[in-house]
Amino acid sequence: MAWQETYQAWVAYPELNANLKKQLTAISDQEQLEDAFYQPMTFGTAGMRGIMGPGINRMNIYTVRQATEGLARFMDTLDPATKKRGVAISFDSRYHSELFAHEAAQVLGAHQIPSFVFDGLRPTPELSFAVRHLHTYAGIMITASHNPKQYNGYKIYGPDGGQMPPKEADLITRYVRQVTDLFHIKTVAIQDLRAAKLMTLIGEDVDEAYLANVKKITINQNLVDEVGPKLKLVYSPLHGTGKMLGEKALTNAGFTQFKFVTPQAIADPEFATVPYPNPEFPEAFDMAIKLGKQENADVLIATDPDADRLGTAVRQPDGNYRLLNGNQIAALMLDYILRANQAAGTLPDNAVVIKSIVSTELATQIAHHYHVKMLDVLTGFKFIGEKIKQYEADHSQTYMFGFEESYGSLIRPFVRDKDAIQGLLLLAEIAAFYQKQGKTLYDGLQDLFKQYGYYAEKTVSQTFEGVSGHDKMAQLMTKFRENQPTAFNGVKITAVEDFTQQTKKFADGHQEKMTLPTANVLKYLLADKTWIAVRPSGTEPKIKFYVGTIGKSETDAAAKLTAFEQALQDFAKA
Repeated sequence: MAWQETYQAWVAYPELNANLKKQLTAISDQEQLEDAFYQPMTFGTAGMRGIMGPGINRMNIYTVRQATEGLARFMDTLDPATKKRGVAISFDSRYHSELFAHEAAQVLGAHQIPSFVFDGLRPTPELSFAVRHLHTYAGIMITASHNPKQYNGYKIYGPDGGQMPPKEADLITRYVRQVTDLFHIKTVAIQDLRAAKLMTLIGEDVDEAYLANVKKITINQNLVDEVGPKLKLVYSPLHGTGKMLGEKALTNAGFTQFKFVTPQAIADPEFATVPYPNPEFPEAFDMAIKLGKQENADVLIATDPDADRLGTAVRQPDGNYRLLNGNQIAALMLDYILRANQAAGTLPDNAVVIKSIVSTELATQIAHHYHVKMLDVLTGFKFIGEKIKQYEADHSQTYMFGFEESYGSLIRPFVRDKDAIQGLLLLAEIAAFYQKQGKTLYDGLQDLFKQYGYYAEKTVSQTFEGVSGHDKMAQLMTKFRENQPTAFNGVKITAVEDFTQQTKKFADGHQEKMTLPTANVLKYLLADKTWIAVRPSGTEPKIKFYVGTIGKSETDAAAKLTAFEQALQDFAKA
């Protein structure tokens, strides 16, 4: 069916949601209309994410019902006892998030599938925890994470609290795509669901259980008791879900000298004080830096709207603040976890750390220093979750830490996704550790550089919006594959890892078979230990370019990073 026919079907539907109808009639731009109707929303292993509005390629009540109908049809194939375990549902502070959460419950109820819905907004990591705590079969998180205010999203979690495994996710995707009539998906009214005990509200009971586990994040309570009350910390939830749990986690641990960035502690779907509610962006820290200078704060921390990612800035001797990137934060966390556990005699012989293939090699050096195994997995925290599940079953390794360069990490696996509340608490403890030595987190990072080398990494994204975006992304990936470069910035490429073909090709012509799953990723290994990776985003219309290098000094590493980034961009544009 041509997009114009789909569009006309929406216009002609007499019971179309009034708000969506108003938005639809206001769109006059043909390109916008085509983008909204030319294809259904992409639904994959990470669920779906997109701009809110009318159309089959937009987040709205009908596409949310469609996704949930696919999940429900899949759960209909399960045995009755498994199906009756139901689905936990949470949502963030975005426009329509609570509505979408309730729409999902109404569709599940029509299939006699119980839902356990939070009574207010909660972070993604608590949804992951709730699946495990309540023993539900699945979880739904309504969030677009750190995207701008126009976006929302829908993520499905499996029985272990991790994002749904690929096999089950593929089956659910198949069922979702079979749902072609979005206007006649059966739902049950909330009042009727409650009367039939098919929808249960959850809240403080799960909060308390989650926070009881968070208390275990603290490794050296004596240190926190001594330094915690003196550590000055500024925290911003960036208008999202982190405030309540973050405040309680810090207070319970013994950190009392913290201040909220008050305007950003408001759960505001407009994200009114930031251009992007993303702790990766320096602008997200503007208000925190201003408050930090007023309070003479030691460390500033911000979490994204669904509180699964965390950024930080630390005070310098001149009173200004320096932002650390996701790789640097993870390196500090990893070193402290292994150091503190080693000192306490609690570092297992079979300890393992897990990171994504596009994350810093500094972490690998740190792990090996403590005689701990480092495992690389594909990008996507579900792959870290899968390994945790495997180790839980076969006891071959003991999980210590997992992270991705994109500011997301998991410390203790009572959650199976990135958890910025855990990160907030651990980072405060690490700041206390260095403060006791008269140092800052930045000083601690410099210590790591002096010991292991000056590592530097950068991620650059190129956006491909609209109908033609997907084709342009595919063409660019084809260019990298078919016109293989032999060098970047004058440095020879020694090997190319193609995760689609699952082969590692060396410059001398020989090949090795790779063991990681298939993925649309290319990674170049260079003679000077620099690496470069190229991959399309799984959740946004972007191709991401990653560069990681090592220099003789911080300045040298930064200069190399700039040169390699330029060489990569030149090749992409040629």
